[in-house]
Amino acid sequence: MISFVSRNLKVFFRDKTAVFFSLLAVLIVLGLYIFFLGDVWIDSFPNIKGVKNLMNCWIIAGLIGVTSVTANMGAFGTMIEDKSKNKIKDFYVSPIKKSKIVGGYIISSFIVGSMMSVVTLIISQIYLVYSGVDVLNFKELTEVFLIILMTSLSNSAMILFIVSLFSSEKAFSTASTIVGTLIGFITGIYLPISMLPDSVQIIVKLFPTSHGISILRQIFMKKQMDISFADVPTNYINEFKESMGVVYYINDKLVSNTASVFILIASTIIFFFLAVLILYKKKK
Repeated sequence: MISFVSRNLKVFFRDKTAVFFSLLAVLIVLGLYIFFLGDVWIDSFPNIKGVKNLMNCWIIAGLIGVTSVTANMGAFGTMIEDKSKNKIKDFYVSPIKKSKIVGGYIISSFIVGSMMSVVTLIISQIYLVYSGVDVLNFKELTEVFLIILMTSLSNSAMILFIVSLFSSEKAFSTASTIVGTLIGFITGIYLPISMLPDSVQIIVKLFPTSHGISILRQIFMKKQMDISFADVPTNYINEFKESMGVVYYINDKLVSNTASVFILIASTIIFFFLAVLILYKKKK
């Protein structure tokens, strides 16, 4: 399976266009923030000290989470190409088990998603330091890295489930466009969750990636929130966290980080087995 994973990675990174478009949604979000949304959000909190740095930390956490979705989606383009060119049939008649073939796709996608997220993390740290925000310490970086891995794995399984429904490159391209367009909304990045309709808020809170982003926001924003809310009542801080998706409440109960991690792990298992089931039935 290692050689199969290596083959998938080489195919993906050899296609520079695929690599670029896998990051296109992230570039769009960043562009919207820099030229439009950033000033709107900053102006919404005129009385908060260091609000620009606070919002920079907020958007960076979201970008890292979104990167693992779009990069994973791009990496699975290899699987769709194999399907459209009937290469995957050759794999299926080989002695390799179906689960290992699927595992090879998901591992290569996981590696791509994790790598791109780490690259985004490194670039974001340089930007935040330049903006005057303290760099994350070793403990915080370790926590961020672990959340990146869990979020990327969850996204790999979820995207695998999505692409298992398609066989043509055209259908996959359409799905990629839809995912890239909607991901900013269903993770509460284009707009804070409090500004979304109630029905959309429910989707955000149930979407696994949102929970990874929520934990990342807590890590990235902690130091700056201590500065910005030094003399602010606790109830206002809690309202800010809820309205910006730093934490989530479901049925008026706070979703703990432990629960968020459980959602990431559970979604990984569920989507993986659903995808394997679909692919197995298609083979028959």
